[in-house]
Amino acid sequence: MSAIAVPAPSLGLSVLVLNRSFVAVHVTNVRRAITLLFRDLAEVVDVEEGHYGAYSFESWRELSALQATLCDPDHDWIRGVGFDLRAPRVIRLLDCDRGPRQGLRFNRRNVFARDGNQCQYCGRHFPLSELSLDHVVPRSQGGVTSWDNIVCACVACNVRKGGRTPTEARMQLIRHPVKPKRSPLLALKLGNPKYASWKNFVDRAYWTVDLD
Repeated sequence: MSAIAVPAPSLGLSVLVLNRSFVAVHVTNVRRAITLLFRDLAEVVDVEEGHYGAYSFESWRELSALQATLCDPDHDWIRGVGFDLRAPRVIRLLDCDRGPRQGLRFNRRNVFARDGNQCQYCGRHFPLSELSLDHVVPRSQGGVTSWDNIVCACVACNVRKGGRTPTEARMQLIRHPVKPKRSPLLALKLGNPKYASWKNFVDRAYWTVDLD
């Protein structure tokens, strides 16, 4: 992996991972995806105007060189030593037959995605580093850690609310928390034009399973 010169924001972007049968099983980041490509454990699956192409690391590098002159806002790039590499959106593992994890996991990332990275008290959007999780009914009052009692909150609102209920703190919830019917991370990504190609591999059946 010495071909990649320095860390770049594009290395943290999401990549859909398919198994050998082209079934979506996981979501990783560009850094990990490129490592798999470089080690010949995966290939890039690219979709352009309904046409599918499969590329090794070297062939993807060559295609990237041809596309480097195009100014497509939906493409992200990684600066290498003497070349630019287009960040892949979908890769396929060459020796993996497992399916996606069944059921939605209750975790911090899924809660943030469900709430759209929006504080459920002040309504403002924040980067993940400035968000926290809040128990609507505090644990000190018997509140449980579950989908319907946890919301995304900015640090300021969380501190202001303290160990009180929203009513006691005179704060209004934007939305009452519920368990999502669809994978919140997947729904968030599919709403972004950058990840439009994911729709070719993810249908409604996969919206109820955890891909991250």
